[in-house]
Amino acid sequence: MKDFGVGTTIGLLRRTAPFLVFRFLIYFGITLGYVLVTGIGAGVGYGAGFVFGDAATGGAYGGLAGFGIAGAIMYFLREYLLYMVKAGHIAVLVEVMEGGEIPGGRGQIAHAQAVVKERFAESSVLFGIDQLIKGILKAFNRAFFTLATIIPIPGIEGLVKFLNTIIRLSLTYLDEVILAYNIRTRSDNPWASSRSALVLYAQNYKSFFKNALFLAFIIWGLTFAVFLLILAPVTALVALFPGTAGPVTFAIAVVFAWGVKQAVIEPFAMTALMQVFFKVTEGQQPDPEWEQKLDSVSSKFGELKTKANTWVSGKKQAEVTAPSTSQEAGL
Repeated sequence: MKDFGVGTTIGLLRRTAPFLVFRFLIYFGITLGYVLVTGIGAGVGYGAGFVFGDAATGGAYGGLAGFGIAGAIMYFLREYLLYMVKAGHIAVLVEVMEGGEIPGGRGQIAHAQAVVKERFAESSVLFGIDQLIKGILKAFNRAFFTLATIIPIPGIEGLVKFLNTIIRLSLTYLDEVILAYNIRTRSDNPWASSRSALVLYAQNYKSFFKNALFLAFIIWGLTFAVFLLILAPVTALVALFPGTAGPVTFAIAVVFAWGVKQAVIEPFAMTALMQVFFKVTEGQQPDPEWEQKLDSVSSKFGELKTKANTWVSGKKQAEVTAPSTSQEAGL
């Protein structure tokens, strides 16, 4: 049995609809950016290819180059997207799940971003935490999430590998769930609370495995359906740019599907896993045995502890230094 309610998840998303619209506009804009930059690259390549006697090849290479440039721009926007879009949506979802009142319309977005800035003063702090969490989760999931240990049937190794890949991809939303734990606990040390959340996740990994398996087919089935639906319109759109058929068409269709997934499908999976996390870890404390296991599978877990200790030391140092400075001023 799953540990989340589909109806509850949809209800939570409905209450945070302004953020869903915001996400959709952001990711739709990114998708259009991919199309535009790819089209410009294709046009430039087509023109250069025409001069040198092979316009079609020039257009194809130009389109691929434009697609790569758009991808590079997206890479540099990832910190902003995490800080302003994903974290903000998580903040309002946590408040709704806790029974709090949140503003409607555009005010919901401003409110959520204020909550995020209160917990994580700078985007670099949140981004650093997120990257460490992803590394730790990747190492842990690789070590513990193997269907072969749960379904020991000979001759299905290929299927097992495929399903393992699907499940691990579905579990990528857990870094956002751990961010939700940070916001929910109102910890003044996000590194320490992230470490605690990782231990709680590890000691309940079988519950997450079960729910991720259920979610995997929903997430990737819907994403693939969107890809198939969008393929024909994208083919017609790309045909407007000379010499860009083939791989560029496929790439743009993938980006459109990705945009819909990020804007609509991902929030569903994220909200469902938030419910799972809060339900299965309710009343639990981090188990030192699982803390040791995490230490053994990922050096980044130890780095998280170092960051937590440094964060606490820095705060205490500030508290100690401030009074002494005042006393010196008084002298």
